[in-house]
Amino acid sequence: MLGIEDPWVWLAYLGSILVTLICLLYGWIRRNTADDEPSAADRLWALEEQQVEDALR
Repeated sequence: MLGIEDPWVWLAYLGSILVTLICLLYGWIRRNTADDEPSAADRLWALEEQQVEDALR
């Protein structure tokens, strides 16, 4: 079929397509579940980063 006679090659092709579809479905389901609120550690890091950038200017 399509010039590919080895069943293991077909299995590899089908497996990669299946995994791709699973990843797309997972991303589509979880697309809006991330927290957009930065944590206190993130805020502190951003403040320190801004201070360092200001000191370098």
